[in-house]
Amino acid sequence: MAHIWPLFDLEVVTPHLALRYVTDELGAALATLAAKGIHDPATMPFTEPWTDVPSPELERNSLTYYWRNRAEMSGERWNLDLAVLVDESVIGMCSVHAEDFPGNRRLTTGSWLGLAHQGRGLGKEVRRAALHLIFAGFDADLAVTRAWHDNGASLAVTRSLPYVETVRTVELRRDRPDTMVGFAMTPGRWATIRRDDIRLVGIDAVRGQLETQR
Repeated sequence: MAHIWPLFDLEVVTPHLALRYVTDELGAALATLAAKGIHDPATMPFTEPWTDVPSPELERNSLTYYWRNRAEMSGERWNLDLAVLVDESVIGMCSVHAEDFPGNRRLTTGSWLGLAHQGRGLGKEVRRAALHLIFAGFDADLAVTRAWHDNGASLAVTRSLPYVETVRTVELRRDRPDTMVGFAMTPGRWATIRRDDIRLVGIDAVRGQLETQR
């Protein structure tokens, strides 16, 4: 099917893990993983509290989300969902989001790992893979990420890389105001940490599908 929908062949490969475009099979694996737990229920790391619903609604909502992003993908706006795999086992998900990418060359990342796979340094490797896709793959001018002010794990990953904090905003978190912290990285700053052991698979056809060429 990749000759019709090139994204099905997209993969970012590092020595430790792979990011692979979410197919129906990978989507089901991600839904099952999410239902096993991503975070302490006492807190909410996401802007949308999608993990607050019970099983099997959570799994069904997850599949609907992946299907909707696939169906609504266009050159102007896209949510690129990538499963994180270690030794062919699904351990989490990373997303790359674009709004008017041809006009602003800006991409936003978000990610999560299943509870059993946290605390092993994989979050930083996921981010490094995503940044390689953003800059080496899509030739973006800016990579953006955000996290709640108390999301220690996400902030630690971001601050270990050459991002610059750009903004703090007050937004609703489970219907209560809280502080969101935004960060950005330019190609020049990414170049200081660029690695030669990360490989992109299928990127040329994907660039054509998403119309990302300058």
